[in-house]
Amino acid sequence: MANAASGMAVHDDCKMRFLELKAKRKFRFIIFKIEEKQKQVVVDKVGGPIQSYDDFAASLPANECRYAVYDFDFITKENCQKSRIFFIAWSPDTSRVRNKMIYASSKERFKRELDGIQVELQATDPTEMGLDVIQSRAT
Repeated sequence: MANAASGMAVHDDCKMRFLELKAKRKFRFIIFKIEEKQKQVVVDKVGGPIQSYDDFAASLPANECRYAVYDFDFITKENCQKSRIFFIAWSPDTSRVRNKMIYASSKERFKRELDGIQVELQATDPTEMGLDVIQSRAT
């Protein structure tokens, strides 16, 4: 297990699943959570390759922080199929302050464990990570 600066370890499964998303395109998204008792980041949910952005957004809890990775496919103005891997730090306004602090202090170290992130977003409500925001940040 990798060591995080905040004292949070990163479970090896997090890195393995991310590699499967990045290299094999086995998942559309992965949602990670911090298990406070075990002091480690673990995989919370995964979405299959045919799941939509709406499926991904609906998988994020309304009152708890999460880290998420989303593989966004799009077509460029030149009509080329492309993909961008987004890292989203989900920190809803309604989550507990302690929860927000733990996620904020662990974010950079956790992100470094996931080699291949192309775009980062911080979101406190669904409008900050809507499909329109993802599309505009992808190009």
